[in-house]
Amino acid sequence: MVTNTNEDNVALLDRLRLQLVPGVGPRILQLLLEHVGSATEILATSRHRLLEVPHVGHNVADAIVQAISRDAAREIVDRCRWLGISLIERGDPVYSPLLEEIPDPPDLLYLKGQFEPVDQVAVAIVGSRRCTAYGRRMTKVIAGGLARAGLTIISGLARGIDGVAHRAALAAGGRTIAVMATGVNRIYPPEHAELADTISRFGAILTEARLDQGPLPGLFPQRNRIISGLSLAVIVIEAGRRSGAQHTARHAIEQGRDVLAMPGPVDSLASQGCHDLLRDGARLVTCVDDILEELGPLMKPVQIGTAPPIHIPRELTLDDRERQVLEIVGPDPRHLDELLRASPLDEPTTLAVLTGLELRRLVRRLPGSYIVRAG
Repeated sequence: MVTNTNEDNVALLDRLRLQLVPGVGPRILQLLLEHVGSATEILATSRHRLLEVPHVGHNVADAIVQAISRDAAREIVDRCRWLGISLIERGDPVYSPLLEEIPDPPDLLYLKGQFEPVDQVAVAIVGSRRCTAYGRRMTKVIAGGLARAGLTIISGLARGIDGVAHRAALAAGGRTIAVMATGVNRIYPPEHAELADTISRFGAILTEARLDQGPLPGLFPQRNRIISGLSLAVIVIEAGRRSGAQHTARHAIEQGRDVLAMPGPVDSLASQGCHDLLRDGARLVTCVDDILEELGPLMKPVQIGTAPPIHIPRELTLDDRERQVLEIVGPDPRHLDELLRASPLDEPTTLAVLTGLELRRLVRRLPGSYIVRAG
């Protein structure tokens, strides 16, 4: 992460130079990294060698050879600092581990705001720009409820469902991240400029698009892979058959993420995309509890503050007593008598809490009075 120090980070400057080369999109960049090496090595490679990389044509090879200088890239880095924008390189400690594992992760992100550990427990909420009153109402319920449960809400800052989801998360006192298709200093749509500023103070806005990049149709589907890539699951609330939310859902499937969809009135054109997803295997959800039940174990436990590490998103909803009991239940079976001795609570309370955790499918009871953490 580059902030107000590290002025001569050559690797960063070369990543930035390569990102600014016309024709080098996410797929081409991934091929170059796989076949040639780092950004520094790519920029130092001969035109002949570049042409040996699959899908790299003469125009792209020429553009790489003629990339901007490091001095020009350093001016852009300085401008980012002046605008309060951080540059996040792939491999940086704050780079999302969820995003790192997708097929074509962005090599460089522009970030305004902060990434927090809790952002690893995030879901995307997407849907139609021209949403109905039903779509708005359900988005407020779902986004607000998930934010209150402690999950970060990811969306795309677009009109309609996206904007409602961001606002509902903020109103609930939660975190939200807006993934843009334009430059981080070119808010689109412009009427969301105030919303974007609020998000940057209570979450983050980010993009892989260069500074000053305006809206182009091809950038929005490309952006959608980042929305799904940052998320444990994608929730589609009210989407027509041609909605961009369908693109995000497809990216989620390719990335191995869960796709959840909310049904609407059967005669509503605004919900046809959701119904198509449900027919094709998306999981039906109608409330916050449905979503928490569908979210599986995290890639690795997430430490949030001083609380015990989170293994399953549902654990975010636990009270202090439930957390204390769950902490002593490990991945290996432990006998009930042993748990009762280890519990900081009295025996009747511990038994009652264990029963509640079992009903919420956070622990499992095995034969012989053994108990194990679920997941």
